[in-house]
Amino acid sequence: MARRRPYELPKQKSTFGLNITSMTDMFTILLVFLLQSYSTSQVEILPESNLRLPTSATTANPVEAVKISLSKDALKIDKDKIADVKNDEFLAQDLESTDANFIKPLFEKLDHMAKNSTEKEKWVKEGKILLQADKDLPYATLRKVMYTASMAGFPQLKLVTMVGE
Repeated sequence: MARRRPYELPKQKSTFGLNITSMTDMFTILLVFLLQSYSTSQVEILPESNLRLPTSATTANPVEAVKISLSKDALKIDKDKIADVKNDEFLAQDLESTDANFIKPLFEKLDHMAKNSTEKEKWVKEGKILLQADKDLPYATLRKVMYTASMAGFPQLKLVTMVGE
């Protein structure tokens, strides 16, 4: 009785070898990087360079809204400068003469946005605002923006903060 030889794989003549360990390390590092940089928020908020946002412990995601930034230099809607700020106060030319809390250029811009908004921009019709304000500005300056926004039909205002300490 003849004994069968065990099957042997044909020897490959290639000298190329794949080092799986270094590729696994590389993919692990890529995965960690992507998980840390991935955001589940639908809204992208880029703070101005000269703006120091206050901190908060909230973890609520921002919603789509009109983006207003208030720094020590200027009041902006998106990237458009609306009014100047000097010494933590709006210039007299930007304020209504009969109402010191009313910022005329801000009201005009928000009113124009409300009248010309499309169906796609439903947050404008709902009157939503995301306000980025410097943490060192006095409340009186913020109050003027909030007052004017509510007069223009934007009563839903959310303050943008940094998460952390």
